[in-house]
Amino acid sequence: MYKICIIFLFILMCSCTEKEKPQVVVYTALDRMFSEPILKMFEKKTGIEVRAKYDNESTKSVGLTACIIEEKLRPRCDVFWNNEILNTLRLKKRGLLASFSPPQANNIPENYKDDEYYWTGFAARARVVIINTNKVAPQDYPKSIWDFAQKNWRGKFGIAKPVAGTTATHVACWFSFLGAEKAQKLLQSLKNNNVSIESGNKQCARKVAEGELFAAFTDTDDAMIEINDKKPVKIIYLDTEGIGTLFIPNTLALIRNAPHPQNAKKLIDFLLSPQVEELLAKGPSSQIPLNSQTKVRARVKTPMQIKEMDVDFAQAASSWEEARNYVIKFFLP
Repeated sequence: MYKICIIFLFILMCSCTEKEKPQVVVYTALDRMFSEPILKMFEKKTGIEVRAKYDNESTKSVGLTACIIEEKLRPRCDVFWNNEILNTLRLKKRGLLASFSPPQANNIPENYKDDEYYWTGFAARARVVIINTNKVAPQDYPKSIWDFAQKNWRGKFGIAKPVAGTTATHVACWFSFLGAEKAQKLLQSLKNNNVSIESGNKQCARKVAEGELFAAFTDTDDAMIEINDKKPVKIIYLDTEGIGTLFIPNTLALIRNAPHPQNAKKLIDFLLSPQVEELLAKGPSSQIPLNSQTKVRARVKTPMQIKEMDVDFAQAASSWEEARNYVIKFFLP
């Protein structure tokens, strides 16, 4: 009996130790191949176990946003690491984020963080066009989004399904910046010109790299992967004399009533650090550092080098539902 009690006590102690092990839960829409190594670094540095939920390519950010909304009465997530910004703003509007000003946020430009400290941006990407240089001569490179409405591009270009991720953000920004009527006209012109609708930005970049498409809308990280693989592709920044290039930051937000708020705050500040920005800039995703203390230069063009699309992200977030509904009803069928 004594031995049984000792064994039971040992099991109970082990169980308590396991329960007391510090942990943090993060939902991340950034590709797992980019985000997981960073999260492992945090684990090693702090001893805090990171339990990560990753999204898939076709439901980028939207799927995780839906999970956070569904779990609002009993949150499971501590930190939302979004690969874009509009769905973060939608969560803020629903009152599902907690205000937190990370120390590292002091090094982030004002336009890439929330005035009320509900989110902070870092590791930006640009919305660009990737061109197959074997298929398109330099004199025929597009200069504007409107060029893809021309007959010479008919059936030769692609876009990711614009209901999730940065493509949905891009379209919502068109609605906000151009106005709904003009944005709808743009989308209809792309559809009428037989745009190829792909499952994600990665697929867009790959199809251009393989010559299945001549050009496609994508993000700089997906384009740079093909460039690093020595594929015959080139990044084109559109509308440098017009509306400019849309730069989209990754965003970090603390979930309201998060189960592990203190560990969540440590993770957020770690992810905003110059060290992480440098790793993401030097890595295959070639992301654009926003932390002013980062010493590594971006490998793609930044808002300091080309005209940036002057978009009000809060207004674009308000246009998100309208844009998505239009896409589903009139653009995708």
